[in-house]
Amino acid sequence: MNPLLLYIARAGLYLSLFYAFYLLVMRRVTFFRLNRMILLLGSYVCLLLPFIRLRTVTASAITANLTMVAAPSGTEGTAAPAAFPWWDLLLALYVAGVVVTFVLFLVSTVKMTRLIRTGEASELDGCRLVLLDRDVPSFSWGSTVVMSRKDMEQNPAIFSHERMHVQCRHSLDLLLYLPLQLLFWWNPLVWITREELRLLHEYEADEGVIQKGIDATQYQLLLVRKAVGEQRFTLASGFQHAKLKNRIAMMTKSKSAGWMRWSYLVMIPVLVAFMFACNPTRNNKGNAASAGSETSVTDDSSIQDEEAVAFDTIEQKPTFNGSDANEFAKWVAAQLQYPEQAKTDGIQGRVLVQFTIGSDGAVRDVTVLRGVREDLDAEAVRVISASPKWEPGHDAEGKAVPVAFNFPVTYKLQ
Repeated sequence: MNPLLLYIARAGLYLSLFYAFYLLVMRRVTFFRLNRMILLLGSYVCLLLPFIRLRTVTASAITANLTMVAAPSGTEGTAAPAAFPWWDLLLALYVAGVVVTFVLFLVSTVKMTRLIRTGEASELDGCRLVLLDRDVPSFSWGSTVVMSRKDMEQNPAIFSHERMHVQCRHSLDLLLYLPLQLLFWWNPLVWITREELRLLHEYEADEGVIQKGIDATQYQLLLVRKAVGEQRFTLASGFQHAKLKNRIAMMTKSKSAGWMRWSYLVMIPVLVAFMFACNPTRNNKGNAASAGSETSVTDDSSIQDEEAVAFDTIEQKPTFNGSDANEFAKWVAAQLQYPEQAKTDGIQGRVLVQFTIGSDGAVRDVTVLRGVREDLDAEAVRVISASPKWEPGHDAEGKAVPVAFNFPVTYKLQ
């Protein structure tokens, strides 16, 4: 599996778990600023969790296959044709989704910028106020508040609301959340949580307006009157937010008990348990099942005690003669000989061999996990044990590490 897609999938799982907890438990509490901080901080922590390994992984994936065909002419076996690059196709689709999401963001930003440039700008109460002569939904972006001139004259509470967005730096929240939208555009919970973050902004702005002395009933009536139109810009905070019922209900809701702040601590053991579940368990070679006899060849290298990691999880995979595992399959095909007695007896089958590519590139610990017959097993072990050195795999820190590898050899009579 492509390392980038593997990381995105794991981080997406952590984000989904975290957002599900927020939506089920914390969305109804009145700790608006705390919820904002936790949502953003927790999201970026989830991006780091896939790099933490709670278990040593030694289970490896089968990444190459060799079929040895015995022909009367003694023709040597050849490597199986490369499989369709499904992971490359999936990576291309993922990158296309990132690009489309970013383009939509740029289009919305350009439209918003053009609208702001058409208004009359002035400074008021620490904000850059832009007044438009036509009827437009009010919104704020950065330190700029955009309103129609009519709303500014008849409904000054709207300006107070937008100024609260500016003071609380809600636009910064949306900018910090943007990378999550780009990386995890495929995850519906990411988009749902973005709307919840915007709703938190409205709750906090509404609370700030009422605390400044504006009558709550009159303010709620103003919300109802202005509850038309659409949210035009993805990064702007607008007065006419769609979830009007939620905002009015939150204004009349009693303050949440202080102990509810500690509810987020419940997520710690849940995430730790989920990290164990997302990491493959250790594979004990000594208990590996074998359909036939088992043959083992161990290198006398001084690097026998190093723990091997899985081929499909290593950051930089080992290479053979400058290429991938299929190049190794071709080399094995050129060296492998179908045992004469096995041909005479009509014996066919697949030998599954496991070996470790050491941090020095040498092949060691060659073991038959599933055998066919002693002579077929021994021939596979002999050839693989004679392998030239590989270019070793490297972890995320660039350190060379041993890598466990499963390699099937199929013997087939023509």
